[in-house]
Amino acid sequence: MSVLPLVFTSGWASGINAYAVVLLLGLLGATGVSEDVPAALQRPDVLILAGVLFVVEAIADKVPYVDSVWDAVHTVIRPVAGGVVAALLAGHDGSLPELAAGAVGGSTALLSHLVKAGTRIAVNTSPEPASNIVLSLVEDLGVAAIIAFAVFHPVAAAVLAGALLAAGLTLVIVLWSRIRRFLRRRRQRRAEKRPAAAGSAVPPAG
Repeated sequence: MSVLPLVFTSGWASGINAYAVVLLLGLLGATGVSEDVPAALQRPDVLILAGVLFVVEAIADKVPYVDSVWDAVHTVIRPVAGGVVAALLAGHDGSLPELAAGAVGGSTALLSHLVKAGTRIAVNTSPEPASNIVLSLVEDLGVAAIIAFAVFHPVAAAVLAGALLAAGLTLVIVLWSRIRRFLRRRRQRRAEKRPAAAGSAVPPAG
C-alpha cells in the first residue's frame, strides 16, 4: 500500500503539533510497535529533543496570547517539519517519491497550522483562559490518537484527518469576522499607546 495516506495524516498532525508527531512516531518505531517508522525518527537525540520541545509547547500552547506568539514563530517550523517527516516516511517506504511526499506533507501541515493559529486568535478574544487549556488538550490528544491510528489504519486515518481539516478551514472562515475585529482592536490599542509613551518621555518644563 502507498505511504501517501500516512504522509497526509502526519502532515495534518504536524501543523497542529509537530513535536508530538516526531516524538510519537519515533517511540512507536523504537519500541517495535511499527516497522513503518524511519530510523532517523527513532534516534535517541531526536526523541529527547522532540520530547523537550513537546513539553515547552504543551505549556506555551495553554497560555492566552502566548499561544498565538508561539503559533506565529512556528508558521515556518511546522510546515517544514511536516515536509521532512513526510519525506522520511516516503524514503523508508519507497512507494512514493520523497519530493512529492514532502510537498504533500508540508502543504497539509501549513493548512492545518493556519487553522490552528486562526482558531487560537478567535479563542483569545475571550478573556477567560479555560478555553485555551481545553482546546490545547483536545489538540494534543487528537494528534496522538490519529497518529497512532494512522500507523495501523492509514487510509481511515487520512479520511478522518481530511474531514477535520475541511471542518477546521470552514470554522476559520466563519470566525474570520471575529478575528478581524480582534486584530483591529489590537492595532488601535497599540496606536493609542504610542502617543502616551511619547508624552511620558518628554521632560517637564522648567
